[in-house]
Amino acid sequence: MKKLVLLFLLAVTAASAQKEMPNVTIQSVSNKSLNVKNDFAEKDKLYVFCFWATWCVPCINELDAINEHYAEWSKELNMEVIAISIDDSRTQKRVKPLLNGKKWPYEVLLDGNQDLKRALAVANPPYTVVVKNKKVLYVHNGYSQGAENELYEKLKQL
Repeated sequence: MKKLVLLFLLAVTAASAQKEMPNVTIQSVSNKSLNVKNDFAEKDKLYVFCFWATWCVPCINELDAINEHYAEWSKELNMEVIAISIDDSRTQKRVKPLLNGKKWPYEVLLDGNQDLKRALAVANPPYTVVVKNKKVLYVHNGYSQGAENELYEKLKQL
């Protein structure tokens, strides 16, 4: 019986263990190298990493929807959105023109080699990863209209 209880406790502990943010460095759109683990590590701040691509309409819709509330959310929740473009060498040239048209307030990083995408086992975009104190606390795949409100509710709980 003691072995069964111990096994159960180990399973619960493993299931609740939070994944550490990977030690990956990628470029910003302004060509600055940023380490996603160390450069986005302000204590108790929520970082919302949104993986997107120029060819992904739901991704752009999600980032537009978050943008509508971003000023108030970032103040209320001490949060920051980092938009991670997973465009490859063929489509990466479309990122800056799209950003110029959107005027999003987000830090935008380019994961052209998809190092961060692989390290976090990102499936398909849009893919959202919420990090606090270098720990991945929440992951969501996909976007449909109104999902930004669900994200907001989740962020308030963290």
